[in-house]
Amino acid sequence: MKTLGLYLHIPFCRSKCLYCDFCSFPRQDEEKMTEYVSALFRDLKRYAPICREYVVDTVFFGGGTPTTLPAYLLKALMDEIYQNYNVSPNAEITAECNPVTGERELFSRMRAAGINRLSIGLQSAHENELKALGRLHTFETFAACFADARAAGFDNISVDVMSGIPHQTPESRKETLQKVLSLGPEHISSYDLIIEAGTPFARKRATLPLPDEDAARQMYLEGIAFLAQNGYAQYEISNFARPGYESRHNLKYWNCDEYLGFGVAAHSDFGGERFGNSRDIEAYIKGEDITEERGTPNQAEREDEYVMLRFRLCEGLDTVAFENRFGTSFEDAYGKKLAPFVRTGLVCKEGNRYFFSREGMLVSNTILSEILDFGEQA
Repeated sequence: MKTLGLYLHIPFCRSKCLYCDFCSFPRQDEEKMTEYVSALFRDLKRYAPICREYVVDTVFFGGGTPTTLPAYLLKALMDEIYQNYNVSPNAEITAECNPVTGERELFSRMRAAGINRLSIGLQSAHENELKALGRLHTFETFAACFADARAAGFDNISVDVMSGIPHQTPESRKETLQKVLSLGPEHISSYDLIIEAGTPFARKRATLPLPDEDAARQMYLEGIAFLAQNGYAQYEISNFARPGYESRHNLKYWNCDEYLGFGVAAHSDFGGERFGNSRDIEAYIKGEDITEERGTPNQAEREDEYVMLRFRLCEGLDTVAFENRFGTSFEDAYGKKLAPFVRTGLVCKEGNRYFFSREGMLVSNTILSEILDFGEQA
């Protein structure tokens, strides 16, 4: 049978971080959450009949902050998924968590419901950096949350950290990584701060005390080396894992596998078609059609997308796999465009495989914009 990933967007948060452009609604009451979960039930049931030939091997609760939902609503969602879909016994089922919304009882009930992986958003171990981001927790809050998750039986935990944030230095960045490693998570995601239009950070960008370009480069390269020395292999531009703990759900995106997204702002790639929902939560709850983009990519678009996403992975792209998938020559389509970057060492070529060097990863968007027709969106 074919495999399928499910993504459920939970758009509720305690508060909105100053850099956040994700679809989230702070300080919602339980009644609104219940209405939204009922709408998710409706869509899960609606799509189930066309998924009979699939085995669901990954589920991801993203947000927002899924752990703002009461435990009984998270369990109800898991029950609905199990009742309507063929879920693999060893499926990876992840929920994102903010340290201020996680505690042992909630985690115990999540584990009992079938959720077996947590992704906890730390971002930084330093109070001044956390305050600059608008985060509500301290490192001590995070450490207590992590301990509660372990006590509840979670043996697959990912931690999110950020670089390039206000007041951060290469030294403080390394201290954050050291503190994270002292807890021993299985996976670490390390993202660069991006100033998104419409956020409070965008409005005061000129006055933000951000690290300069040299410091940001140092943080990235030193972070890769430090994590590797401590048993965390980089497998994607921003992701590191102990062996066997790579994010199986996110690998679906990077491998261009099929997935279905449910809820506001959720996107899908299913049955050869791409479609996504708007952020209109009231319309979604009422059952109105909030699909704002739907289309069937042509082969050239699929090829470009595959190249863009595979190049995010450290293993890169195998030209034979490309040609087996699309029936066309990778070298004819992309070889000449990649050649200048191979000569400068930003892209490596080993046998049938192309991949970014570490220096190439620092300018990956620029390289992709040169070799792809839609590269400006990469």
